[in-house]
Amino acid sequence: MVTNYLGKTDNNSNLSTGRLYIVATPIGNLQDISPRAIAVLKQVDRIAAEDTRHSGHLLKELDINTHCIALHEHNERQFAEKIIQQIKEGSNIALISDAGTPLVSDPGYFLVKLAHQAKIPVTPIPGPSALIAALSAAGVATDRFCFEGFIPTKKGARKTFYAQRQKEPRTMVFYETPHRIVESLKDLCEHFGEQRRVVLARELTKTFETIRNDTAQSLLEWVTADSNQQRGEIVLVVQGYRAPEGETLSEETEHTLRILLKELSLKQAVKLTVDITGEKKKKIYNFALALKEAE
Repeated sequence: MVTNYLGKTDNNSNLSTGRLYIVATPIGNLQDISPRAIAVLKQVDRIAAEDTRHSGHLLKELDINTHCIALHEHNERQFAEKIIQQIKEGSNIALISDAGTPLVSDPGYFLVKLAHQAKIPVTPIPGPSALIAALSAAGVATDRFCFEGFIPTKKGARKTFYAQRQKEPRTMVFYETPHRIVESLKDLCEHFGEQRRVVLARELTKTFETIRNDTAQSLLEWVTADSNQQRGEIVLVVQGYRAPEGETLSEETEHTLRILLKELSLKQAVKLTVDITGEKKKKIYNFALALKEAE
């Protein structure tokens, strides 16, 4: 007797308890969906989709006939409890977004939170993600990064958004829409500097996929001059802040400072770091200030 992806047997016996599956779907290339994801989507009792019409095309291509229900940002709180109740009664339900891995700048957080509170098993079925795809091909440091989701739509909020992240030392990843990319890159140049390394990853896995690593100013000029680069889904990967020569700390000193900042005030953390490492107070203070400003 062979067990399938849901833990059911080949005689289609029901599970004694239900489960919530978080299933990643393609961000462009249909071949990126895994055999496991297809099997789960075929075997669950229902699929909760961000947009049933959009997902319907994908499911039709994959010959998946599982019943779909809509779960999006406007109705998630209303329907999440009903879905949880269905799972408690033994149903297996899969959550998908319009593309990529659910909950990465997509709905689903409230549903998954309720599932954990109800002690319902939550199983991720990993797969495509624009965030990870862009990072993997960006050519910038990926050992430490932060994902900031979509950049604010209004100019004032966007400028504030960038200003607050000027001295973020980690690699940053943003999502941006095509009709705002030029203005967004202008603001990025203003706040991060024209020479900051930025990667524009556009239409990942699709026919017109473009990945370009350049300075912020060069990218701005290139995108402005070519309207084709102002189309499709866009991910920006931005190199983290690097302190000017002479302001950097040794790896050991930075590690000590970061630990102390988690427990102490900036002033106390700086003083103890100076005492422990013997580094100059001004250098440590400036670095600590940059870390605080980046939070």
